[in-house]
Amino acid sequence: MSLLPAEVHAALSQLLKALAASDNAVRTQAEEQLNNEWIQERPDVLLMGLVEQIQGADEPAVSITVYKLFTTQQDTRSFAAVLFRKIATKTRKDPATNESKELFMILQEAQKVAIRQNILQCLTTESLPHVRNKIGDAVAEIARQYTDEGEQWQELLGVLFQSSQSPDAGQRETSFRIFATTPGIIEKQHEDTVLTVFTKGFKDDGGVAENKGADKAAGKSGGTTFVRIAAMEAFASFFRSISKKGQQKYYALIPELLNILPPIKEAQDSEQLTSALIALIDLAEVAPKMFRPQFHNLVTFSVAVIQDKDLEDQARQNALELMATFADYAPQMCRKDASYTEEMVTQCLSLMTDIGVDDDDAAEWNASEDLDAEESDLNHVAGEQCMDRLANKLGGQAILLPTFNWLPRMMQSSAWRDRHAALMAISAISEGCRDLMVGELDKVLNLVVPALQDSHPRVRWAGCNALGQMSTDFAGTMQEKWHQVVLSSILPVLKSEEPRVQSHAAAALVNFCEEAEKSILEPYLDTLLDSLFLLLRSPKRYVQEQALSTIATIADSAENAFGTYYDRLMPLLFNVLRQDQSKEFRLLRAKAMECATLIALAVGKERMGQDALTLVQLLGGIQQAITDTDDPQSQYLMHCWGRMCRVLGQDFLPYLPAVMPPLIELAGAKADIQLLDDEEKVAEVEQEEGWELVPLKGKVIGIRTSTLDDKHMAIELIVVYAQVLEAAFDPYVADIMDKIALPSLAFFFHDPVRVAAAKCVPQLLNSCKKAHGDGSQQLLALWEQTVEKVLEVLSAEPNIETLAEMYQCFYESVEVLGKNCLRPEHMAAFIESAKSVLEEYQQRVKGRLEERNETEEGEEESEETLYAIEDDQTLLSDMNKSFHTIFRHQGPSFLPHWERLLPFYNAFVTNPDPTQRQWALCILDDVVEFCGEQSGNYSNHIVQPLVDGMRDDVPANRQAAVYGVGIAAHKGGAPWSEFVAASIPTLIQVTQRPQARDEDHVFATENACASIAKILHYNPSKVGNVQDVIGAWINTLPVVNDEEAAPYAYSFLVQLIDQQNHAVISQAAKCFVFIAQALEAETIQGATAQRVVAAGKQLLAVAHVDPAQVLATLSPETQQAVRNHFG
Repeated sequence: MSLLPAEVHAALSQLLKALAASDNAVRTQAEEQLNNEWIQERPDVLLMGLVEQIQGADEPAVSITVYKLFTTQQDTRSFAAVLFRKIATKTRKDPATNESKELFMILQEAQKVAIRQNILQCLTTESLPHVRNKIGDAVAEIARQYTDEGEQWQELLGVLFQSSQSPDAGQRETSFRIFATTPGIIEKQHEDTVLTVFTKGFKDDGGVAENKGADKAAGKSGGTTFVRIAAMEAFASFFRSISKKGQQKYYALIPELLNILPPIKEAQDSEQLTSALIALIDLAEVAPKMFRPQFHNLVTFSVAVIQDKDLEDQARQNALELMATFADYAPQMCRKDASYTEEMVTQCLSLMTDIGVDDDDAAEWNASEDLDAEESDLNHVAGEQCMDRLANKLGGQAILLPTFNWLPRMMQSSAWRDRHAALMAISAISEGCRDLMVGELDKVLNLVVPALQDSHPRVRWAGCNALGQMSTDFAGTMQEKWHQVVLSSILPVLKSEEPRVQSHAAAALVNFCEEAEKSILEPYLDTLLDSLFLLLRSPKRYVQEQALSTIATIADSAENAFGTYYDRLMPLLFNVLRQDQSKEFRLLRAKAMECATLIALAVGKERMGQDALTLVQLLGGIQQAITDTDDPQSQYLMHCWGRMCRVLGQDFLPYLPAVMPPLIELAGAKADIQLLDDEEKVAEVEQEEGWELVPLKGKVIGIRTSTLDDKHMAIELIVVYAQVLEAAFDPYVADIMDKIALPSLAFFFHDPVRVAAAKCVPQLLNSCKKAHGDGSQQLLALWEQTVEKVLEVLSAEPNIETLAEMYQCFYESVEVLGKNCLRPEHMAAFIESAKSVLEEYQQRVKGRLEERNETEEGEEESEETLYAIEDDQTLLSDMNKSFHTIFRHQGPSFLPHWERLLPFYNAFVTNPDPTQRQWALCILDDVVEFCGEQSGNYSNHIVQPLVDGMRDDVPANRQAAVYGVGIAAHKGGAPWSEFVAASIPTLIQVTQRPQARDEDHVFATENACASIAKILHYNPSKVGNVQDVIGAWINTLPVVNDEEAAPYAYSFLVQLIDQQNHAVISQAAKCFVFIAQALEAETIQGATAQRVVAAGKQLLAVAHVDPAQVLATLSPETQQAVRNHFG
């Protein structure tokens, strides 16, 4: 029985008819009516009306109207369910709280109860599958809203549990579909029930089966397989939603879950198998080790799926993805399996041969000019990507042997697809197997190089690909040791008959040349450029474009050595840039711009002469002619202007007024965000490039990433202009800071934009300072608005890596402003943010330790964990620099704020993690260095960490501690006299460690030497046996690595020579050798070196030492250094 009047249903049915009209005007008017008269004025009536439309209204007139519109009443009900879900999620202000809430949640409780009851009745009584699915989606949406609000829809759970046991298979499937969408509705107290429900769902084999399509009609995999699949999907979703501890209770279900798979494969039901494998992939990502007891059987099954060519490619690729997921998340489990690695390598290589079907001679491939054709769904690409993942996750020890068991045979095969696959395999694994392959490059090159003369063009293409990838993955070694082999092999391929092979050979040269030193390239420049100049005449534009990119890379690496070819190439580029602006030549001109400006950077302003101004005028003309938003020249131009600014320096100023407006427009762009509230819009946007889709509260948010990339690039270029032009950039500074840089620090849609903004802020401050002077009103006003925002983002930034950039932005900005630029409230805010960051850091460390305790013996930490540790170390380092900068510019005024963090230092200095100990020691050093005698107030927190640090087995920590002792002597004054004197024996012990002069330890050793010198020079009042200490100290020399420590050590040595100290005079020859070693190492320079040389001469004279005898004991290099300084 309807709760609403007949006239309401009549009006609503007319509205539904209009909303589905083909006439745009009618539909637009209906949408306005829906919004203004229903959603805004009576949302409760609308939602209840839609529910009753789903049920099917009783009035004949309504039924006839709806029938005429949709042909059948079921279409009306389905449409009403879709509209209900869409409207229920709309956001409105709650009149009671003024908070934004979704529309359903702001209804009165009685209205919500009535709607819930009716829609659940619809769900349980609906017999048509497609209508029930739409109703299920609507129910799931309301359930999701309750979960998000922390409330429970009590009766729903009971209905779903009951439906999951229904004799109707469709009802059982629907219950699992809803569980999958909103797993949060299941509470902890329902665990036993959940176990029972999922167990039955995995075994589902009875009840009334629906026609789920032709496959089911044919009896492919059993009438209720779709229920079992729905149960799998629901379980995967539920499993993800619970804690790791809670997950363990459900491990016992895995055997039953895996039993679902074999019958589906036997039935050759690719669609169902694909769905089942996706659910397994979700589970493998979350808890791969729960599969351990069944893992070998799962490997065997998955391999059988991958190699079954009767199945559809998507099912085979999903089986491959499942196995690759285990490599990603449980590499040790994969390594330990008897067959995993060998079978996976074999299947990947097999899939990689599935290429070029019906195109044996590659005629179709070579004729295609779409070099970026979408191929991600093809088998050979799936195989390549999986090989890459296996190599990166399992490592060379596991992958190389089974791979190279195949590759030589494949390279000798008469089938070109085998040879192609072998070469692409080398490309795929070289990064992950780098450490082992780098020593065997001669053997690998022996396989690859002959392929560049292969009879088949696609094999030659793959050979170029392998050499290019190896040039990147083995960067340095390939260029230094194998340049002759690589370049002599690629150069002939540039003359291939096939344009695509020519282009790819030129692309491989980019990889090689961008990692090559100038000295490596110089002997080859003539041959390289002659070949590339020929490609510029190719009839294929993509070949010309690639040739220009390669020439640009060579110019960038060859630097001024490229000047020889300047007169030959630049006129050609100018001709390209002067061509008419027809569309087909846009990218070619863009590449020519890039090439010309990189050459300009390589040869410099003086070599270019008048051409520099000609080039910027050409660029200006192109910029003015651009009218289309999709013109690729626009983005290239921005980078070209940045390069020309670096070339011309202050001479670029006249062009700035033309360059800056479009750049500022790009940099100030707002995020292009769209709410995609129906599946058609989502599907449409998914097909477009440059979008990222983010699920949010039952909706999908579309973010146009191409706009964000442009914004990031524009801000980076602003940084270049501010760096190069400094004071001359000031006219733009205030506006950019206010409207672009500071707002972009909190641009949370795109991490790179925030990073670029963090680099921009200090440069803008510096431009203002250069223009108006230190302490000027303009600078102080700009700083006032800047410091508040920067401090704010230190507390708000969610990304660890980006947060480190924000700390760098802060300390670089403080460096620009200088002494006493922070007020007490600024320092307090900084400490508050640091405290929060350190608390979160401790939680992350704790979480990693817990994860480590759960790993099996011999298992390496995941790549994700290693990256997280690295990000945290970078963050601590940049925080450290921030503290250092504040102490340096604020001095003791920072101490009352800093001491709030003492509990962290007390914890860090005794932590087993050496990074934490080092972090704390460095800041304690800053306290002593910049707060002088006042630092003595904190000696209870500083002394013991320095003592322990001097004995630390980690060299970096030992260095920080011994440096701190020296600083205490130099800057700490009387409060530190006893401590530094008592530290001398320990400092001497540091210099006497067995590995004291090894590369990793020598900086700690040399700092200990310098610290003893500082004690004896600056703070010797409590040192009892000074002469004995001096005698021992001489043996801690020389200092030939640390340029900061050396001046202190050798200045003290000069002091002792001036005093004709007995310990020095009696060891004059030894001391002179130490002086000679420092001069050769150039750790002492300038005025210090001059003083030391003068003292050395004095020492030899006073001690009556024959210089010739001393020189004879030195190496030829050291002798030459002595002659250079002593004459």
